[in-house]
Amino acid sequence: MIPAFQKDEALLADMAGASRDEETLHVWWLGQSGFLVQWAGERLLFDPYLSDSLTEKYAATDKPHVRMTERCVEPGRLTGIARVTASHVHTDHLDGATLAPLARANAGCRLYLPHPIIEEARKRAGNEDVVYCGMSDGEVYTEGRWEVRGVIAKHNEVVRDEAGRAHCIGFIVKCGPFTIYHSGDTLWHDDIVRAVREHACDVMLLPINGNRPERRVAGNLNGTEAAALAKAGGAGLVVPCHYEMFEFNTETPEEFAGACERLDQPYRVMRCGERLEIKKAG
Repeated sequence: MIPAFQKDEALLADMAGASRDEETLHVWWLGQSGFLVQWAGERLLFDPYLSDSLTEKYAATDKPHVRMTERCVEPGRLTGIARVTASHVHTDHLDGATLAPLARANAGCRLYLPHPIIEEARKRAGNEDVVYCGMSDGEVYTEGRWEVRGVIAKHNEVVRDEAGRAHCIGFIVKCGPFTIYHSGDTLWHDDIVRAVREHACDVMLLPINGNRPERRVAGNLNGTEAAALAKAGGAGLVVPCHYEMFEFNTETPEEFAGACERLDQPYRVMRCGERLEIKKAG
């Protein structure tokens, strides 16, 4: 099993010791598509999967979800989380075994998610104290110096409910002087390029596991496509995700890194539990 860069007490200590000034953004990769973002002492958690629920669910099936990377932290040990996202209904993005203990440790946290999956999210979270903030592409929540904006996602198609609201979205998050784009699970879509260009993202968090029908799951950008999306969108930096979690649905980051280098696109390949620090000039 791939060891975490840091985990448990060491990871929590790194989070607690991170600077709280307004000129620094901290981002930790927690595995799969999960990232913890901290700015000025406030925290947002993108699409966390911090359990073994899928490994347990599919253990006796013909599609076992064999874990590749060790878990870096138990969700109930993460505190100070005011905001959480769930980009779509798939369990590695909306995991009851993660969400319930996380909500117990962070009562009243706001969960930003597509409107059509709110009822399913309520079932998975149980009776925990969660504020459900339904979103579609183009909808925005503003809270002080934080803004969360929905962006369309194509996984594998753009799917909408009878009211025209998207089932799968990504998020553009602004906190103070920083802008972050987390795509959720998606293939290329021109509306994504337009949105991220408009908002000048300091960092993009993009999947690289690709789209292979033989896996029998909806696909994502591959490494070359993720690099191209970052370049087309004018990303200051791009970080890959959605790999090295399950043996049947992964890729290595080499294709992504090579494509970024060919395109002269700044990038960073992280390890689970590792911190990225981005600074703005004072």
